[in-house]
Amino acid sequence: MAIQSIAVVGAGQMGSGIAQVCAQAGYHVTLNDVEQRFVDRGMETIRKSLGKFVEKGKLSKADHDAIVGRLHPTARLEDCFKADLVIEAIIEKPETKKELFRKLDGHLPAHAIIATNTSSIPITELAAVTKRPEKLIGMHFMNPVPIMQLIEVIRGLETSDATTQAIFEVSRKIGKTPIEVKDFPGFLVNRLLVPYLNEAFNALMEGLAKPHDIDQSIKLGLNHPMGPFELADFVGLDTCLYVMDVLYDGFKDPKFRPSPMLRKYVQAGRLGRKVGRGVYDYPAK
Repeated sequence: MAIQSIAVVGAGQMGSGIAQVCAQAGYHVTLNDVEQRFVDRGMETIRKSLGKFVEKGKLSKADHDAIVGRLHPTARLEDCFKADLVIEAIIEKPETKKELFRKLDGHLPAHAIIATNTSSIPITELAAVTKRPEKLIGMHFMNPVPIMQLIEVIRGLETSDATTQAIFEVSRKIGKTPIEVKDFPGFLVNRLLVPYLNEAFNALMEGLAKPHDIDQSIKLGLNHPMGPFELADFVGLDTCLYVMDVLYDGFKDPKFRPSPMLRKYVQAGRLGRKVGRGVYDYPAK
């Protein structure tokens, strides 16, 4: 069955971006969160993002209005129960996601697919709490969603070929490039990226160089657009630590041991741009 309606649960930075690109592709999208204020904030984020495209001449005002018109914000989860595809983008806590999937599983039509935007939680584990494990799949978008082209499509042990094909079709329709990845800790992108960021904190802890100089060395020496600390602050230091813990627990390999320096920053509440302070300070505008 072709997917025609999409619901996105979670209206934060990732969820609002996912809802935006789906609406831009012509889908009618229900955007849900647990409180109306979160939904309103997500819609405002989308309007600002689309507004930038209008300012740059990449989107007409008419198209802007049409896209916003295809978005249906709501704080009622039951408004998502008729969707052909539900994309989950809530907090990265296994039990919270499992609770949501149990609710969705009991109310969605039999054909509906549940996709999770988790960056590291095993898909097989999440699917096991539903009666439709063949229709649960990982759909890991990159941040910022409107700009980044990749989607990691992660199959759980029971995920069917038909579900995978449907998600590949949706991914391409919304202008992304899907890559199929196996269900291992950290999947692919974070398994490569986060240990690199973690090692930058080890280098800082050992006094190898100052944060700015470490960032400059990577940008100028490897031609990366952002240095490791700039990127870690953007991603969120707590998210980096969480993924390192997942890798370390999943593989039991000391090469994935979280840096004590990274853990110390998180313990201090220096989580990155989202709180105004990480490795660097970000004055309020």
